[in-house]
Amino acid sequence: MRLGTMTLDGRQLTVASVDGTIIHDISQFAGAEGLSGLIGSVELSDIVRIDLPSYPIVDPQQADWLPPVSKPNKILCVGLNYSTHAAEVLADVSEHPTLFTRFPSTFVGHEQPLIRPRVSDTLDWEGEIAVVIGTGGRNIDAEGALEHIAGYTVMGENSIREWQLHSKQATAGKNFDRSGSWGPWIITRDEVPDPAALEIVTELNGERVQRGKLADLVFDIGSIVAYISTFTELSPGDVIATGTPAGIGHRQNPPRYLSPGDILTIRIPGFVELSNQVFDDAEDPS
Repeated sequence: MRLGTMTLDGRQLTVASVDGTIIHDISQFAGAEGLSGLIGSVELSDIVRIDLPSYPIVDPQQADWLPPVSKPNKILCVGLNYSTHAAEVLADVSEHPTLFTRFPSTFVGHEQPLIRPRVSDTLDWEGEIAVVIGTGGRNIDAEGALEHIAGYTVMGENSIREWQLHSKQATAGKNFDRSGSWGPWIITRDEVPDPAALEIVTELNGERVQRGKLADLVFDIGSIVAYISTFTELSPGDVIATGTPAGIGHRQNPPRYLSPGDILTIRIPGFVELSNQVFDDAEDPS
């Protein structure tokens, strides 16, 4: 099952699809809390058995995509989690996960404008696989952590490199409004029997610039969830970005950054595809 969030005529809809083609409005089933409330209150087995044909069909040409969980309580990101990426930025692999946070306002949905801020032209791409928490908790055991995952998606966890390098803390460069994107769907975990086999591919204007597999992570999903849940309680709808593989623009020679008109596409082949066009702040069409 694919689960997402759209807006139509000023209303926020929880939507679902079997394969991403025919989209159904399941807002009545999800309730007022939307997708985060749905995955936190209903067993995954019940969600995937929804009788979709009994719910209204949504025309994607008439609606706009939001991130699947529009306002998660937490968005936590793992840095330097592919050894290839650590090598290209000349960083050592850490003994523990390197974490930073992002704000919900920094993300837009599928096919919505990505905004390059007026203060810097160093917007760089970072394609990642992200997981969405379904069952929260503290001190989650790594071996059972996947049972706490509602599903998987893709994220453009992009960075304003100039601002990221202002200090040793990445917060500024990671939190420009509408500089990143994620979605359009959460793929429920029943469709992903082996998460380690998932592949992430990033394309810029049709050219592949990044490729990696979750099997290549320094810290796997179970380890990440266990580590995070040791210091903070995870809640339904929380998002964890697992890291980006090698191929960022900042380390190309010469450095290459996103420019207005560029199309950034990030996919898990066979599962989900996220695409956004880049605009300058002054040209924002929204």
